[in-house]
Amino acid sequence: MEQSSRGWLDGLTAIVTGGAHGIGSAIVERYIAEGANVCILDRDADAAHSLAARYPGRAVASPGDVTRFEDNAAAVAAAQESFGRLDVFIGNAGVFDFNRPLRKFDTDLLSPAFDELFAVNVKGYILGAKASLEALSEAGGAMIFTVSNSGLYAGGGGPLYVASKHAVVGLIRQLAFELAPDVRVNGVAPGGTITRLSGPAATGQAGLHLDEIDGAEAYIAKGTPLGFAPAPEDHAGAYVLLGSPANSRAITGAILPSDGGLEVRGGGRRKKPGS
Repeated sequence: MEQSSRGWLDGLTAIVTGGAHGIGSAIVERYIAEGANVCILDRDADAAHSLAARYPGRAVASPGDVTRFEDNAAAVAAAQESFGRLDVFIGNAGVFDFNRPLRKFDTDLLSPAFDELFAVNVKGYILGAKASLEALSEAGGAMIFTVSNSGLYAGGGGPLYVASKHAVVGLIRQLAFELAPDVRVNGVAPGGTITRLSGPAATGQAGLHLDEIDGAEAYIAKGTPLGFAPAPEDHAGAYVLLGSPANSRAITGAILPSDGGLEVRGGGRRKKPGS
């Protein structure tokens, strides 16, 4: 007798912020493959609509800025109006500092760069959590935040990025404590991955993308114990696991590394001052 194929996320609905590119788009595609419906929140409206159009009836775009509560609330409304429910909120949108050390920051740029980066990497997650809380509580759902290996140890970015990702770890632990037993809250910590991750406009890096840096893939592969630079798709399964109530019912407050083994070597080497 032929058995029907069921995905881990059948019948669930998720929001993915930063869902139009990179790890976000890989999550969107994997969630749909596992049976979920997805709302894509991204400030790149064209890319968000284009990705949603590839999955008619299964995905909807809600273009917006994660640093605005109203845009997070609009995504929650779009998910509920399109699919009747919300089960998973995935905070994934991020900004990178391209490893800029404190010594190389102009004093007048430090404050605006901090404000911009933390607004996306930390405040955006808090606003999304607040906007989705009621719906997720009703569904007994889950929040999942993208942490990065930089949230677990030093060496994966400059002080702004590393500090922001450590803040996300604290946010996950506090929300897991506050929201239990209604909502599970976890994180995924990808290692270096070739994506279109960009930098702060305050430092003139908004147009710089990680996937456009010559030698980035080889550099990541060399420093990763498994010997390769992960692709966005390599991380998507971790989000599926944490979003599935049948497979992660007892998991909350956890950070799941997906870093090719970086954690076993404790991050990067310390560079000499001024380098």
